[in-house]
Amino acid sequence: FGSRSVPVSYRAQSLFLPPTMKIEEVQSTTKSARVASHSHIKGLGLKDTGDAEQIAAGLVGQEKAREAAGIVVDLIKSKKMAGRALLMAGAPGTGKTAIALAIAQELGPKVPFCPMVGSEVYSCEVKKTEILVSNCRKAIGLRLKETKEVYEGEVTELSPEEKPDPAGYGKTVTGVLIGLKTTKGTKTLKLAPSIYEGLQREKVNTGDVIYIEANSGAVKRVGRSDTYATEFDLEAEEYVPLPKGDVHKKKEVVQDITLHDLDMANAKPQGGQDLASVMEQFKKQRKTEVTDKLRGEINKVVNRYIDQGVAELIPGVLFIDEVHMLDIECFTYLNRALESPLSPIIVLATNRGICTIRGTDIVSPHGIPVDLLDRLVIIRTLPYAIDEIMQVVSIRAQTEKLNVEDEALELLGEIGANTSLRYVVQLLTPANILAKTNGRDSIAREDVEEIDSMFFDAKSSAKLLAEQADKYIS
Repeated sequence: FGSRSVPVSYRAQSLFLPPTMKIEEVQSTTKSARVASHSHIKGLGLKDTGDAEQIAAGLVGQEKAREAAGIVVDLIKSKKMAGRALLMAGAPGTGKTAIALAIAQELGPKVPFCPMVGSEVYSCEVKKTEILVSNCRKAIGLRLKETKEVYEGEVTELSPEEKPDPAGYGKTVTGVLIGLKTTKGTKTLKLAPSIYEGLQREKVNTGDVIYIEANSGAVKRVGRSDTYATEFDLEAEEYVPLPKGDVHKKKEVVQDITLHDLDMANAKPQGGQDLASVMEQFKKQRKTEVTDKLRGEINKVVNRYIDQGVAELIPGVLFIDEVHMLDIECFTYLNRALESPLSPIIVLATNRGICTIRGTDIVSPHGIPVDLLDRLVIIRTLPYAIDEIMQVVSIRAQTEKLNVEDEALELLGEIGANTSLRYVVQLLTPANILAKTNGRDSIAREDVEEIDSMFFDAKSSAKLLAEQADKYIS
């Protein structure tokens, strides 16, 4: 209540109130909340020979497509796939997106992977080609390697040197003596006043592990030395080991960024730092386009860094799902992007057959212009058999921590063969709710039968519409 007075009667009553605070240990729900459609995909599931296993890494079947994707992964890792494109074509629910995400898992977190859907380009704020350009540049990584001279160690002494201010306003700092200790020895340094300001900003005290860049004088507090670690269970400090080697050393700093990061860092408006300016920028939260001129300048700097050996270009993957949603302008841009010296690997996916190219009257395979199709290598995905559907459903049930009886699994396989894999996967959670309502811990055959009778799949719904067309507005 701060400094406000509290009535005596209230204070008297509060003395006799029993404590109501109760702390209970609860199980974390983080994992169960993050289960998505492809959470079970861990990789392509290939042997060392490059052959696909029937069931591995969350994928079932589609051996030929997975083996082809494995060759693409090897090409990407050897940096021989840049400026090339891959099309994954197949019927709905045949694992195109799953294989694309498996490629991302195989490449690892250091290779950029930028997923998008074809319809994302239709924004009222930004041009269609601008969305494609920015996503292309998100998929191109740059690994910056820089060797810096640093002074690193645990602070053993921190003594500022002061002298009276000529103007008569107290004292000014003329320098600072700092002692740094590593496993190999101790060194005392005399630093400039500007570095002392950096030490104050980082809130450095005796016992902290820090490093100071020799060229710029920048100070970085790494953490508290683990020799000061206490016996408490809860600590706000982060404890780090005593640095090895000499106090004065050369340290290689590696930083992974994308070309899009560089674009945005250089395109930000250089407004004032006062509160009014910051609030004004928040009010104008519109997407702004980065100019081609700025991108050209950034490309020149990147190329210079690559020539000097300071940076390494890492072509990543731009994955465009539902690529038939793009129009002729976007396809024209993709043709140009594939010929650019700074180009990612482009992976496209579609479930369309022979259809019209959006924005034209031209009919083409997959709704993609023939000149772009000529540049693509195409991976075909095939429909799943009943036993493969059962395996996929079983893996999904394990991921969602659901128990499914064998008879129920067989029925789900049969339903999936007549409808689609996506439909039977969607039935799992409602069937589990029904099983719990009936007092069971596992999904039984009768639960699946009842849930299947409640819901319609796409084919059944379309058939019903055709039969009762006169009852609907068309």
